[in-house]
Amino acid sequence: MGKAYIVGAGPGDPDLITVKALRCIQTADIILYDRLVNPELLKEAKQNCSLIYCGKKPNYHTLQQETINHLLVKYTKQGKNVVRLKGGDPFVFGRGAEEVEALVEHGLPVEVVPGITAGVAAPAYAGIPITHRELGSSFAIVTGHKPKGKPVDINWYGLATAVDTLAIYMGIANLPYICEELMKNGKKADTPVAIIQQGTTSEQRTVTGTLGSIVNIVKKEEIQNPAMIVIGEVVTFRDKIKILEEGEKAESYATIS
Repeated sequence: MGKAYIVGAGPGDPDLITVKALRCIQTADIILYDRLVNPELLKEAKQNCSLIYCGKKPNYHTLQQETINHLLVKYTKQGKNVVRLKGGDPFVFGRGAEEVEALVEHGLPVEVVPGITAGVAAPAYAGIPITHRELGSSFAIVTGHKPKGKPVDINWYGLATAVDTLAIYMGIANLPYICEELMKNGKKADTPVAIIQQGTTSEQRTVTGTLGSIVNIVKKEEIQNPAMIVIGEVVTFRDKIKILEEGEKAESYATIS
């Protein structure tokens, strides 16, 4: 019997992979990888490793989740060292829990290897701290998309009134709805907002505005998925520092003005 590893590949920059995740890639017999996994990481796989693409786009899935679960079980039963490589962290809107459940139901050994999630990393590369002693002492990670479209079953009142910073995944298509719900439930229209497209990659782009203006800005700038929405006063910190981005890898350069 083999073993399956549900591995977080990080948010895009291949240097943000963890040591343990890299070791899993290097020793895998089979790697089932997602669309947002940086291709550079796959070059670390051994020569005879089989690579299986499981990418998912909005409204289009290369493989259905049930098929992915089946492949994980199948190859692990064959005695393979199987890696399910997922963008970000496998337990943050990655359906990693469902994959673990499928393996456990078949009595197969499985291990989860956490990864850096985009909700923390993308803002950091854009010069935005997800928390700040003066600007935000709490944050919530929120999905901006549900299987049937708009995230109507989310407690928008609680998010608008009880949390300082919101990091919203997969929300560009529903951005008008999200902004409307937050303002309707107590967030001020002038609350700062940042949208970070392709966070931590060389294609990273960041636009900023407010709840009242960001929809028009995103439309004008043609911002598309994958993108992270950050809402809260911590966004204003971006104005105080300069980060190398927009075509260059954001490394440890920061200047406080």
